[in-house]
Amino acid sequence: MTASPPRGASLHYRVEAADLHAHLFRVTLSIAQPAAQQAVSLPVWIPGSYLVREFSRHLQRLSARQDGRNVAVQQLDKHTWQVECVPSSPLVLTYEVYAFDNSVRTAWLDTRRGFFNGTSLCLKVHGQEQSVHSLELVAGKPIAHWEAATSLTPHRVGKRGFGTYLAADYDELVDCPVEMGTFWSAEFKAGGVPHRLVVAGAGESFDSARLLADVHRICETEIRFWHDRKRPPHRNYLFLLNCIDDGYGGLEHRSSTALIASRRDLPRLGETRLADGYVTLLGLISHEYFHTWNVKHLRPAEFTHYDYTRENYTQLLWFFEGFTSYYDDLLLRRGGLIDDATYLKLLNKTINQVLQTPGREVQPVAQASFDAWVKYYRQDENTANATVSYYTKGALVALCFDLTLRAEGHTTLDEVMRALWLRCKAGPMAEADFAAVLKELGGRAFTREIAAWIHGTRELPLEELLQPHGIVVLEEPAQLQQRLGLRVTETAGIQIKTVLRGGAAEQAGIAANDEVLAVEVAGIGWRLTKLDDLLLYAGNHKKVTVLAARDRRLLRLELSLPAVTTWRLVLRDAARAQPWLAAHA
Repeated sequence: MTASPPRGASLHYRVEAADLHAHLFRVTLSIAQPAAQQAVSLPVWIPGSYLVREFSRHLQRLSARQDGRNVAVQQLDKHTWQVECVPSSPLVLTYEVYAFDNSVRTAWLDTRRGFFNGTSLCLKVHGQEQSVHSLELVAGKPIAHWEAATSLTPHRVGKRGFGTYLAADYDELVDCPVEMGTFWSAEFKAGGVPHRLVVAGAGESFDSARLLADVHRICETEIRFWHDRKRPPHRNYLFLLNCIDDGYGGLEHRSSTALIASRRDLPRLGETRLADGYVTLLGLISHEYFHTWNVKHLRPAEFTHYDYTRENYTQLLWFFEGFTSYYDDLLLRRGGLIDDATYLKLLNKTINQVLQTPGREVQPVAQASFDAWVKYYRQDENTANATVSYYTKGALVALCFDLTLRAEGHTTLDEVMRALWLRCKAGPMAEADFAAVLKELGGRAFTREIAAWIHGTRELPLEELLQPHGIVVLEEPAQLQQRLGLRVTETAGIQIKTVLRGGAAEQAGIAANDEVLAVEVAGIGWRLTKLDDLLLYAGNHKKVTVLAARDRRLLRLELSLPAVTTWRLVLRDAARAQPWLAAHA
């Protein structure tokens, strides 16, 4: 069946669940007025996830027809095709896409659920990127009982959400993911704007009312943060939450977000306590919703126009991801969803993650942002030694600016964020804009702090900035992995995942991928199945001999057991912290 574009849309995509068991979507793309040599391509990456993922590897059986006849399709490179055709006659392309990645980045299809991002399914028609695009979701017989949800503008849509939607251009088309299946959903208004929450894969214990109320509060808190009494920049918003046995992640879009989490982290009926997993889920939701402003509207100047064919570099992910990571948990506190102790526990975790990353002394967070394409999204055994996360280090940079501004009494980071929103007209932003607003509102230039905290590798002055807010830092003995400078997995024995630079394990000669088998203490050998058991057998000894296997060869390695400490934040004066922690509550 040939797709028929609605009036005003010169490009029309018809998406069908072709084969649930083979995990195949079928797409029919109709181009009303093709070029003589019409080129089409599939993106190699999806905005918000900075890695070239080669989505075209899942595209198959591409064919073209014009005037009822097959026409030749020539592949030009890994993701681009060209069709020789008559410009005055509509061109119809059909192809299949394999969809079996249960993440927020690509596409999924099985007998229970379908999901896709347009970057995985929708070929870009060169020369017509700014034209109106339409997307038709087909409820065929195998999925007749399913529902569909997307934040695209409905054109002709049935009660179950299937039908035709419109996008102003290609960017909008691929920035609105689609969920299909038998899911729970509910609606609410925040800031006077309709919002919808969709949850797929939840168990019978799921407390939907509690999640809905908490998401509503997150939205109201963040809208109030950015706009006070003004309306948010989106005309509607859609949360798509996919619950699986084990998973975590989110991807922001202009008027929606795709989320994935463990169903164990959902709130449960009859349970009133605030479980750690649920706090993590709320933080994820808060993070992705904050991105509606900070990266989807206010965005790096380099992202003014996305180039879907290659990496899009920016040094500003410390701001757009890191500052968002600072505010995601802080706004949970300000919205009353968590208390001071819980917030400080989350902040404490972030601080220790950064302090236990030797790469913070190697690579500035601005450079880490630029290198995301080859380092952050391609982590290996040396990542922690070579780079630092622009999420966690960026969050601490935001904390330092906020507490510094508050200490000097001129402004806060909250005001800086709102001023940047207005200065950049909710559009492209450069580091110079951040520096200018800091100077304008903060009463002085922050050149030294920008150089040291963003473009340098010196330690951040966290302890001295936290102290005036009634928070003290206590040093406590670190866990054994931190003491030794190791990260391990223990699913089948003790496997070394990472050896941190300068740690005791590196000095002993332990390497990534080694398997720790046993330990000798005072001439007695002990078999190990868990790394922490080493302390059980070491007693008061400061040195032991580790027996490890590397490439099937047994090694005897002399290992010291140093005393290493970790941070614990303690709130000693809650009243002094409230102007910061409870602002806009």
